Amino acid sequence: MGSHLFKDEHPALATIGPLNKGLGFFGESVQEEDITSLGWNLLHEDLSLPSAVLYQDKLLHNLDWMQQFITAYGVKLAPHGKTTMAPRLFQMQLEKGAWGITLATAQQTLVAYEHGVRRVLMANQLVGKENMAIIARLLQDPAFEYYCLVDSAAQVDQLGAFYSEHGQRLNVLLELGVFGGRTGARDQEQLQAVLAACSRWSGSLALSGIEIYEGVLDDEAAIRALLQWAVSVTRKLAEDKCFERAPILLSGAGSAWYDVVAEVFSSAGFGDAVEIVLRPGCYLTHDIGAYREAQTKILQRNPIAQRMHLGLLPALQVWAYVQSAPEAERAIVGMGKRDAAFDAGLPVPALHFRPGHGRPHGAPGHWGVTKMMDQHAYLQVAAHDDLRVGDMIGFDISHPCLTFDKWRALPVLDAEYQVVDVVRTFF
Repeated sequence: MGSHLFKDEHPALATIGPLNKGLGFFGESVQEEDITSLGWNLLHEDLSLPSAVLYQDKLLHNLDWMQQFITAYGVKLAPHGKTTMAPRLFQMQLEKGAWGITLATAQQTLVAYEHGVRRVLMANQLVGKENMAIIARLLQDPAFEYYCLVDSAAQVDQLGAFYSEHGQRLNVLLELGVFGGRTGARDQEQLQAVLAACSRWSGSLALSGIEIYEGVLDDEAAIRALLQWAVSVTRKLAEDKCFERAPILLSGAGSAWYDVVAEVFSSAGFGDAVEIVLRPGCYLTHDIGAYREAQTKILQRNPIAQRMHLGLLPALQVWAYVQSAPEAERAIVGMGKRDAAFDAGLPVPALHFRPGHGRPHGAPGHWGVTKMMDQHAYLQVAAHDDLRVGDMIGFDISHPCLTFDKWRALPVLDAEYQVVDVVRTFF
């Protein structure tokens, strides 16, 4: 088996078509690396707005910040790729030292593999014939390392039968969960049922470690209790020699509580016997909503984060034009639910720019989006504000996951708003 299943998806052949929104003019498809030769600049109105853009300097800052934080705790980073589904960003994370990439589905895993990712932690259950077959095909490549989660005997039996028939051995992590939460074994009885099933299928399944997702909880005491349970289960199963992997994998951490996970897991005293892997994803672009609030709390409670230069910076914005000003205190902006996340808070106007007039400046604090429709945003302003049709507004967003999935290509800008790269997504 070659390094790629589908030759037309090889990174060296990556092209971008002219029908993608948020880009400038080019008459026919071009290769990614040739985008910069087109000379686009946001402030010169070379891009067709609305456009979701990334800021190169802030991306690099966030990459360095998180890698330094993870290294300080002596743990590993497998950032969750479902946030961006952008192989170009996966590669940047790996080049900065990431252990691997976390993903959520078999299809996402295939996308990552086709773009060179060779270690995937799928923080989800693998269920269904074709999903199992996707992974089976990838596992034909001995260089590919893959892990998925198990939390029930029924699921283990399905996986065991499938991979036994295919003559393969699948790495699995036992997921622990909480009552009222999402997936994961809830108690000792369910845990033992999963272990017994793994034992029955030891020829086709390799129990490699323990996984939790603490993000289903919002109380620090409850999160610490779940983490301590994971530590105790890991220790007990290691003593009983239940694991097939050395070192044992122990994984947790979304984007809100990664500092607590790092603290508890690293202080458990496992040493080299356990490889601790954390999985935050939204740190790369950050936001001004839920993740900014979470990061503020991390900076308040975590001594390592407090000693680090700055914090995470919002690196993703959506730019749009004022297209109508029908009332003294309302402007209509050409950006809607098709362009930016709205589930965790509406976009926030951050920058205002009038084409031909210098550089963007901060949007007034009293400006605010009050409502969004498919292609429009209602912007509340003051009657005396100098806001005109054709003005450009850069919006900060909350919840980067549900902004990325609305774009197939995102320009990357330097400090002068020049397009220096482009990032493709595969949702």
